Amino acid sequence: MPLDPTIARVTETIVARSAETRREYRDRMRRAAEDGPRRAHLSCSNQAHAYAASGPDKETLAGHRAPNLGIVTAYNDMLSAHQPFERFPDVIRAAARAAGGTAQVAGGVPAMCDGVTQGQTGMELSLFSRDTIALAAGVALSHNTFDAAAYLGVCDKIVPGLVIAAATFGHLPTVFVPAGPMTSGLPNDEKAEVRKRFAAGEVDREALMRAEMAAYHGPGTCTFYGTANSNQMLMEIMGLHLPGASFVNPGTRLRDALTAAAVERVLSLTQLGNTYTPACDVLDERAFVNGMVGLMATGGSTNLAIHLPAMARAAGILLEPEDFAAVSSVTPLMARIYPNGLADVNHFHAAGGMAYLIGELLEAGLLHADVATVAGPGLARYTEEPKLRGETLTWEPGPRESANDRILRPHADPFQPTGGMVQLTGNLGEGVAKISAVKEEHLVVEAPARVFEAPEDVLAAFKAGEIAEDCVIVLRFQGPRANGMPELHGLTPALSVLLDRGLKVALVTDGRMSGASGKVPAALHLSPEAAAGGPLARVRDGDVIRLDTTAGTLSAEADLDARTPAAPDLSGNQWGTGRELFQLFRDRVGEARRGASSLI
Repeated sequence: MPLDPTIARVTETIVARSAETRREYRDRMRRAAEDGPRRAHLSCSNQAHAYAASGPDKETLAGHRAPNLGIVTAYNDMLSAHQPFERFPDVIRAAARAAGGTAQVAGGVPAMCDGVTQGQTGMELSLFSRDTIALAAGVALSHNTFDAAAYLGVCDKIVPGLVIAAATFGHLPTVFVPAGPMTSGLPNDEKAEVRKRFAAGEVDREALMRAEMAAYHGPGTCTFYGTANSNQMLMEIMGLHLPGASFVNPGTRLRDALTAAAVERVLSLTQLGNTYTPACDVLDERAFVNGMVGLMATGGSTNLAIHLPAMARAAGILLEPEDFAAVSSVTPLMARIYPNGLADVNHFHAAGGMAYLIGELLEAGLLHADVATVAGPGLARYTEEPKLRGETLTWEPGPRESANDRILRPHADPFQPTGGMVQLTGNLGEGVAKISAVKEEHLVVEAPARVFEAPEDVLAAFKAGEIAEDCVIVLRFQGPRANGMPELHGLTPALSVLLDRGLKVALVTDGRMSGASGKVPAALHLSPEAAAGGPLARVRDGDVIRLDTTAGTLSAEADLDARTPAAPDLSGNQWGTGRELFQLFRDRVGEARRGASSLI
């Protein structure tokens, strides 16, 4: 199928816009690769330090004839998604030896859980943890003793931070190794219903705790389609996972086999072999466009509208919000995964998963097929799915029909004709909205503003019964410069209750919501943010605001330029729970539309 004209045009625009920065990036990667594998250029003392604790691999490392794989791991045993990584280094080292190479844990990176920090001050470090992860991975790989890199990470900021590092060390062949989703527990819609009933005062905390523990019950990624699972989709459709690796449960034979296969594969891509494929070749403009298509086709997390531009910039590629809007306009919504539907990611995987999705998108001409991937040239490989036949891992043709059209549909019969995300512009700035789970009657909201400057104030007004009429809740000073741009997902139960009561309610904010947010109409990531003098700082209670996600507009009926911007005291955001350590990030951070990074 020929490439869709809009996808072709968007790609050409990105290539032209990025010509200079991409050329500079490619030159840097070429220079980094020219000397060949770096271990041979280290002094004997350098090498002795690097190999001293490598046990049975010491002689192989000293010989320089076998590829050495650097493992960058986000393991900790507080995050369910990352706990399975505890045993991965042993699996990886054994697989490397079997392939004639070696592997070493180069370093660890922090991995915080947005589920634990929701509504807490620690959430103000969450977005900046992405840049911290990139820095930590950079430290790990700076030892310059590796011929390839394997990144172990899953969740919200971890994968984007690791991709930034992978692009920075783009002369190294790279593979991302996932841990997989936890098995299905209490259905997500039932959990959400208990949350709403608790917010409305209809059930007690004990009932809420039982529901939460039944939903989040074991090792693996949370099963709803939030940022973590959007990341996994992204790594596969961009060619950084092995085909079919994203949604295989942890602790299974197939999961271990895929991990071992990832090691064998990436070691075959080094400069010591004949199929050198550095990460900079995989992370090109076409791969990022494919990532945007996957995001729209699955109704993925709004957080990726921030992360993808930051990841791309690390590879010299400049993405703009209009690129997302153009891709969304021609990409059908083919998946319904909670919060966009009732199914979880295990159900999505069983219905056909990534192999079916990629096959359909290729057939529709919506993906670049001629890309480099860790599996080899061409995205067609990703229409296959892994199978264990006895002890042998093979890839076989994936399904060509959905096993459940309530979860996954063909491109010719989608849930809706366009993607799940829209760009918003108007006199309140520029932002995004996720509409894949918003009911049609809530796609346009016009109502007076209720202005708040802290999420807890919104919840307090809700609990006091003060939000009893149609309104647009303006929650400002939640951007990266103000307080690190914490997720505001904790507002979802209360706002959902208001919708259920029949009110017209929307949220407008310079903060983030979450990949787990669904039916509440929300204008997010407003740039410029209020703390930088953006228009939200000039909104007042009672201003009529119109959020029109069908037209992609967001405006206030007020002469905002004639007003003095609000200037609240933000000093309380600058200390406690480690926040004082991140002042440098707040001072240097860029706009959300450009990735909200302090590094790039």
